[in-house]
Amino acid sequence: MTLSYKARRRLSLIILLIGLPVYIMVCVILTNLLPRPNMILEFIIYVVLGIIWIFPFKKIFLGVGQSDPNIDKKIDK
Repeated sequence: MTLSYKARRRLSLIILLIGLPVYIMVCVILTNLLPRPNMILEFIIYVVLGIIWIFPFKKIFLGVGQSDPNIDKKIDK
């Protein structure tokens, strides 16, 4: 199922405004449950967790910053 440009744009906004802060809180809570590791290891854990969140949403964010491709097609006609 392919999402329209407007739907992807709205969904990306919801993910950034609601989903990402929730993900950050969950990551911080889970890492606080573990004993504190070495500073370098802790840094690596946070970097990996900071990168991992984008992979499931990669297709949603693709091309959202560009102009709507449907509007360009209407202008050409």
